[in-house]
Amino acid sequence: MKPQPLVVLALAAALAASVTVHAQQPPTRWTIDPAHSAASFGVKHMLVSTVRGTLGPVTGSIWYDGKNLSSIKADVSIDVKGLSTGVAQRDAHLRTPDFFAVDQFPAITFKSTRVVPGAGGAFKLIGDLTIRDVTKEVTLDVDALPATITAQGAQRTATSATTTINRFDYNLKWNGLIEAGGAVVGPDVKVQIDLEVVRK
Repeated sequence: MKPQPLVVLALAAALAASVTVHAQQPPTRWTIDPAHSAASFGVKHMLVSTVRGTLGPVTGSIWYDGKNLSSIKADVSIDVKGLSTGVAQRDAHLRTPDFFAVDQFPAITFKSTRVVPGAGGAFKLIGDLTIRDVTKEVTLDVDALPATITAQGAQRTATSATTTINRFDYNLKWNGLIEAGGAVVGPDVKVQIDLEVVRK
């Protein structure tokens, strides 16, 4: 007995669905290597110079299927207690409630929500940035992902992301003034995150 046309169509649809499920592999989890990753920042001082510093260890995970940029997701945490600008007195001030209040809010976090592909493999990673008790959406400009290498039994890759935030948006509101009327510390903070991630 020949199968009826509807039965044939149903079998074909089921087979196609099965192939699609197997083809769409879930994104692979990559772990951030804190020994080879860093978060740095720069902010204007007295309208003249730029003070640069680093935050503490960067940890977390990145998910990527290796092909589709839209599969990328990020869950990143930065230890603010480890911040350093090279000046102990200034670092101590940055850890107080005037700025990061690190005893109460020891980590900065970023959780991505979507990806916007760009030219040459670069892309924008959009997500929620939490500093202190404030969460706001930011856009990270991310470099194109380089080729994956395999070393010591693990796959590795790396990339860099940049953004600029207004510190007042995150209650980093200390605002000493100079005689010219400007702030001792500028409002805009340029942030760069350099990541190396590993898949074992």
